[in-house]
Amino acid sequence: MPFVVKFGRLRGHRSPYGSRWQAAQLSPVILTVLITGLAFSTPREMAFSRLLPAAPALAAAMWTVVPTILLGGFCLVVMIVLSFFYEDLGTQYTSAAIIAVTLAAAYASHVRLQREEILLQVRLVADAAQKVLLRPLPRRIEDVEIESLYLAAQEQSRIGGDFYEAVGTPYGVRLLIGDVRGKGLTAVGAASAVISCFREAAYDESDLTSVIHRLEASINRHSASFPGQDRPERFATALVAEIPHGGGRVRLLNCGHPPPLLVHGGKIRVLEPTIASPPLNLAELIGHHYCVDTIALGAGDQLLLYTDGVSETRDRTGAFFPLPDWMRGQILQPPRGLLDRLHHDLLDYSGGRLDDDIAALAVRCPNKQNRERPA
Repeated sequence: MPFVVKFGRLRGHRSPYGSRWQAAQLSPVILTVLITGLAFSTPREMAFSRLLPAAPALAAAMWTVVPTILLGGFCLVVMIVLSFFYEDLGTQYTSAAIIAVTLAAAYASHVRLQREEILLQVRLVADAAQKVLLRPLPRRIEDVEIESLYLAAQEQSRIGGDFYEAVGTPYGVRLLIGDVRGKGLTAVGAASAVISCFREAAYDESDLTSVIHRLEASINRHSASFPGQDRPERFATALVAEIPHGGGRVRLLNCGHPPPLLVHGGKIRVLEPTIASPPLNLAELIGHHYCVDTIALGAGDQLLLYTDGVSETRDRTGAFFPLPDWMRGQILQPPRGLLDRLHHDLLDYSGGRLDDDIAALAVRCPNKQNRERPA
């Protein structure tokens, strides 16, 4: 699918139910066998049997209630058997401790399972919300290839303030990518307002400036519904692009967003705006002056649109990810391969952990051979 979501650390991050987790689930059994073996094979004075309550306590962190109780019962049986071979072990005190710890561990396991169920439901809701907010994009709109990438900075995250969209309209293929300042539900709400508005405005408005005016009005209304002293700081950077029918050029309106990269003729070009346009929700402060740039776009040319999480990814020394230089080594990559490589190299560059959410779109106009193939 063109829609890729990866969370947290390395791309190959293992599921909690992978082989490592399965090995960890055996640790209470291993601990019980180890303590039992030491208790039978060492002098009575060492009293390793007093460590038996630790086994059901450990089981509570990863087992369900019944197995935890059964392990505690087994530890109790081991303690009773030991009392037949050794005297003065304090059997009654250790047995009481095993019973008390097992009951507490069973309760803790029950509470943990309830919380895990709640967390699972929350994640399912978040996943559904993400599919609405960042729905899977078609891999091709008309003759234009489109691939997308989203990386959440935090492993437990599902949605954030980065957003993108691509739609086919009567005016050509229109693309949106942006980043809402801040994090949390406020940022998600603002991103949702902008995307929802774009999906309608992209069809209705004949020019990009009118589309941006609609997006500006939408985020203004959303911001007004959450009054507060920090309202002027609630803004979003955004980039709107339009590839007309038949290609040949791309129109860009950049509202404070990182400039896209263009692969043209084997060279990389950073598409800085001719005149800076204000970020969304800041037009009232710095003026409604928008500039649309028109760039030649030939067959086989490729665009990389991205949020600042890409260009501001840092290594251990604090140096930013050298995106234009990196892009020069990826000229021959198709859109999907380009984003897969970007995904891998960003995580490798940052040491496996991201400080900000990342969104990216790779867009390629077809070459002559692709034009002849049926879509």
